[in-house]
Amino acid sequence: MSTKIKHPIFARIYQRLSASMEAAGVAEHRKRLLTGLVGRVVEVGAGNGLNFSHYPDTVTEVIAIEPEPYLRARAVLAAQNATVVKISVIDGDAEHLPLDDASVDCAVASLVLCSVPNQSAALAEIRRVLRPGGELRFYEHVRASNMWLSRFQRLVDPIWTRFAGGCRLTRNTLEAIQAAGFVVDECEQFLFQPRLAAKIAAPHILGRAHKS
Repeated sequence: MSTKIKHPIFARIYQRLSASMEAAGVAEHRKRLLTGLVGRVVEVGAGNGLNFSHYPDTVTEVIAIEPEPYLRARAVLAAQNATVVKISVIDGDAEHLPLDDASVDCAVASLVLCSVPNQSAALAEIRRVLRPGGELRFYEHVRASNMWLSRFQRLVDPIWTRFAGGCRLTRNTLEAIQAAGFVVDECEQFLFQPRLAAKIAAPHILGRAHKS
């Protein structure tokens, strides 16, 4: 399925910046996010495949969904070098996952729920494809709890969204996960600011939830 989601300029900027971001701490966050996963996994918004090298060998299959053509091509290359038994990189979007109901053991959302056009629809799709009791692992930047930073995020959000591939600064993703019918088992909230320019998106969450 062609999703016609293209952010050619942002995708190339992201590809260039991602290596330095990984070295600054994102790689460690990815490792913590994926530790202990077992079975068949769907990764929603796989980007250029930076999670692939962090999957444990207890994962039997990864179905990686990525709508942006440039990033998807990089993800295909990353999949060829991964240690997971099988990684399939598929054109698709979070609101219309090309998977059967209750067909995966775990879903991974890593720095993607900020940019999906319809967050509630994406979470509903993730819940649909998860088996009963299946797990959602999430790592996202979110709306600030600090009043002044939150106000600043709201002020610049329209401009940020336009130039950052649809990314939104103002989403309360933890609340959205709970509203979608997930039970949050663990959630760490922290500030991650590898460079001064990233302060506006510094509030992050990292955790796991299960399908109730």
